[in-house]
Amino acid sequence: MATSAVGPGFLTQTTVFTTTLLASFGFVILISVILDVFAQLNVWRVLTVSGKRGQDVANETVPGSGYLLAGLVAFGGLVFNIGNIAGCGLGLKALFGIPEVFGAAISAAAAIMIFCVKEAGKAMDFVVKILGVVMLGLICYVVFASKPPIGEAAYRTMLPIVDSSDSLAALSHAIVTLVGGTVGGYITFAGAHRLIDAGVTGPERLREVNRGATTGIAVTAIIRFALFLAAFGVVALGMKIDPSNPPASVFQNAAGEFGFRVFGIVMWAAALTSVIGAAFTSSSFLRSFHPLIAAKSNIVIIAFILVSTAIFLIDPKPVQLLVWAGTVNGFILPIGLTLVLLASRKRTVVGDYVHPKWLQMAGWTVVAVMLGFMAITVYNSFRQN
Repeated sequence: MATSAVGPGFLTQTTVFTTTLLASFGFVILISVILDVFAQLNVWRVLTVSGKRGQDVANETVPGSGYLLAGLVAFGGLVFNIGNIAGCGLGLKALFGIPEVFGAAISAAAAIMIFCVKEAGKAMDFVVKILGVVMLGLICYVVFASKPPIGEAAYRTMLPIVDSSDSLAALSHAIVTLVGGTVGGYITFAGAHRLIDAGVTGPERLREVNRGATTGIAVTAIIRFALFLAAFGVVALGMKIDPSNPPASVFQNAAGEFGFRVFGIVMWAAALTSVIGAAFTSSSFLRSFHPLIAAKSNIVIIAFILVSTAIFLIDPKPVQLLVWAGTVNGFILPIGLTLVLLASRKRTVVGDYVHPKWLQMAGWTVVAVMLGFMAITVYNSFRQN
């Protein structure tokens, strides 16, 4: 999870918000991690205890809601995948200097080829893991080279600057985006579904489920804080961040042309595997609509990739897409989490399992907080327009 977490959305969102919020972005990361942990623990525990997928649990809890959830998750996955295609374009632009649209089209064709050849997919997974380790090393180098103001970052992580309605709206937007990019949409359900497929189900396996959920979020948070410090250090040195490819310019400023090219390789590889993963997982939620979709899943996945690419080519704005992909999926999270929390009290779903009250309260708190941040984000968006 650590290497796959450093995808195009993760890199771009972290860099963009660091340049706008500066040291206060540490507070955003802290709050999002707390919300992530409680959201993921609730979803993973309820689904693995029941041994049923998210849409099935939702349908048993509120009849028909599973189809709504499947539709929302598939839509959120499509938005994510458009962002992943955009990330492919940014990666190849950094690597070869070609326009994003050409890089996106080439990458979509490569993704379809890799999906159709299983051996190629396995090889790609291995390469991405290696490149993920390289990226982690590069991030650590940038932190060391840029020497960020650690004291200010630590202080603002606990006490951010909120001196106007605009700064509050910026913090709210960032939190919704980060939570959506980590546990929003299909992501948190995909983790639970993988556990179910692996046979990790029932109350007796909850210790493993808890460990997996918390460790995954913790490792992701560490990487996020490291990237934040790297970007903050570059900004604090007075170096300019290129708005057309913010994360690439961070590595270029701190590690020169070598860092820039390595970033391009890692960005492209991570984005490409994310394209395949997001298409596969999102399409799995659509299977509940009709048996024909399940029977023709390969065609659906390829169509998913082609549609994502076509939408990006029509309106190629890679950086904005990568940020808003997280935001959109952040909006979906309260709906899915609400259905899971209602299911946690339904015996027909969880049997004799008693979901801890403190975890239920934490889950409802996440729903309320996310709805509040979403309201601020929407209001500010309308006010600016």
